[in-house]
Amino acid sequence: MKNIGLLVMRLVLGSLLAAHGAQKLFGWFSGPGLQGTAGMMEKLGVRPGRIWGPAAGLGEFMGGTLTALGFLWPIGPLNIMAAMAVAIRKAHWKLPIFAGQGGAELPLTNFAAAGLLAVIGPGRYSLDHVLGMRMPIPLRIGAGIFTAVTTYAALRHPEVAEAVVNKATSAIPLQPTPEPSVMMETRPPAAERQGAQ
Repeated sequence: MKNIGLLVMRLVLGSLLAAHGAQKLFGWFSGPGLQGTAGMMEKLGVRPGRIWGPAAGLGEFMGGTLTALGFLWPIGPLNIMAAMAVAIRKAHWKLPIFAGQGGAELPLTNFAAAGLLAVIGPGRYSLDHVLGMRMPIPLRIGAGIFTAVTTYAALRHPEVAEAVVNKATSAIPLQPTPEPSVMMETRPPAAERQGAQ
């Protein structure tokens, strides 16, 4: 029964969070898409929104997908917890707790469910179990540390993301793209063509 319960929790939590991420990333399900999400992150003070918006959407989409599938445990639940921690602190913190008043009720519930899955594991009815996979402990610890550092950065020092992205992109040698050779056909205006006939 425990494995069935874990499957139900994974499917509900994972699929809803993946859909929520798809709203942010792709504009699916009447979502804001990347531009709207970037603007929302800017309003919440998580700047630059052009970096943190896609990061939030990707965390929810990939976290939800991996959680629903029970694949690469515990990366999925950790991503969900990170996204929910940022949502709780930045969007819902000063409001009354209940969702009807804009409070943290729903993200807090999602955080707790993802935390339970992160601790217990995906269960027997998961892709990890079917494939006989188990992420090595050092990788699990590394994933936890990376998620914690990223969450801390989003909450306390979001501006560091721009410096990291700029440094990473400047380290990649980009070749200038040559100007495309474009052949354009030119025709005289219609009136001149008619006069020549």
